[in-house]
Amino acid sequence: MSTESRSVVITGASRGLGLAAAAYLYRRGWRVVAAMRSVDTGLDRLRAKTGARHDDPRLIGIPLDLTEPSSVEAAAAAIVGAVGAPHAVVHNAGISAAGMVEETPASVWERMFATNLFGPVALTKALLPAMRAAGRGRIVLVSSQAGVRGMPATAAYSAVKGALERWGESMAIEVAPFGVGVTVLVSGTYDTDIITDAGTTDCRDLDGPYARQHRTMDRRGRAAMKYAARSPERFAAGLAGALEGTAPFVRRAVGPDARMLLIASRILPAAVLHHLTRLMLGIPRSGAASRAPRPSSDLPSRESETNA
Repeated sequence: MSTESRSVVITGASRGLGLAAAAYLYRRGWRVVAAMRSVDTGLDRLRAKTGARHDDPRLIGIPLDLTEPSSVEAAAAAIVGAVGAPHAVVHNAGISAAGMVEETPASVWERMFATNLFGPVALTKALLPAMRAAGRGRIVLVSSQAGVRGMPATAAYSAVKGALERWGESMAIEVAPFGVGVTVLVSGTYDTDIITDAGTTDCRDLDGPYARQHRTMDRRGRAAMKYAARSPERFAAGLAGALEGTAPFVRRAVGPDARMLLIASRILPAAVLHHLTRLMLGIPRSGAASRAPRPSSDLPSRESETNA
């Protein structure tokens, strides 16, 4: 089937990887349904990147707030009304949070799961009847390296990405008989604004008990970003390749760092990966940050122990 007749829904298409992916696929002939909170702003960005006209039928903006059930229902109805059963749905929208488990409030966990998991599940459920009836389609779940291994200072994000992957694995078996496939994309490090924009909540207490770990991880993380970060267009090219897949379920890395982590997770024991992650991020060894032992004067003498 020619790309001119194919439609793709991309959530979170107003910035970062979603914006790059929407522009990339549009330039390659796809009919792009860009689902996002701020449609006017997002479409202006897409038109600036692609040169599309305001009335271009291959670029459609749909308002979507994944945390609002009514918005998800309205978006699904608008998508089916505009393109029928989409050939592909890319769940890219999401938020992240920085902070240790002890530092991250329950409200951040709740918003994380509402945006990154519950909203995508609801949108998929609303679109699946049309895709099943059409007998084809691919659902792409954008995961990350934090979904492969739980990473320190990102527990909420790691948890929701892990849940996203388990959902995809389960759903793939269910929908395969209807001709619908599922792809999990494990994204590597890309140069986007997710760290500085409203998509990230910073819960770190830089003067608290985890201050030492935060300072070390921040320093090493910034250095790694300079080394590993790649253009979002590289991710978009990887996504385009994934959309050509026909297998019922695929788990695919996009980026060399994500690829290396996937390979390591398959061949190395969990304990080894735990210590490698600790060393890479400069986390102190087990017990190093615990309360120092009491001075010897506070300890019972050998004589008193004997007399006791």
